[in-house]
Amino acid sequence: TNLKGDTVIARYSVQAGSPNQADPGSELVLLEVDQPYANHNGGQISFSPSGYLIIALGDGGSANDPQGNGQSTNTLLGKLLRIDVDNGERYAIPADNPFAAGGGLPEIWMLGLRNPWRFSFDRVTGDLYIADVGQNTWEEVDFWPAGSPGGANFGWSLREGAHPFAGSLPNGLQLIEPVVEYQHPLG
Repeated sequence: TNLKGDTVIARYSVQAGSPNQADPGSELVLLEVDQPYANHNGGQISFSPSGYLIIALGDGGSANDPQGNGQSTNTLLGKLLRIDVDNGERYAIPADNPFAAGGGLPEIWMLGLRNPWRFSFDRVTGDLYIADVGQNTWEEVDFWPAGSPGGANFGWSLREGAHPFAGSLPNGLQLIEPVVEYQHPLG
């Protein structure tokens, strides 16, 4: 998060003769995302088992997802992004990203997240677990099996956890249920 409160994904090279220190002058900005509010700026970046960079971004903040970012495919907010940092000028889009050929922003890998502050790939299976912060009542852990295609929709802001939150579920929309949810008094 930069000093304006926006999200910046940047690459740095190591300093000559010091492989454990980044060279501050080597910054290459890969991606910048404007944040409309001061919270839910993102959570984590990590490489997937297939070597793609996964970027967790919250819905942009405030309460109740006022801009509808969680369900919009025209914003990077409220998503897990997947990019290939080993190809392209700054990065390339994996060909199997769900919107690589259009219909939404090509970086989007999964959507319907409020504030995915942590995620982890199982080291044995490659399965993905996502910790997503709820609004008022429900916290959730989401699961996506290794080898499954992108495009999973975890439901925010139509749902908080497995519970209705705002709006009506469009006909035919498939939402992924959390594997665990708990109310705030539990943690």
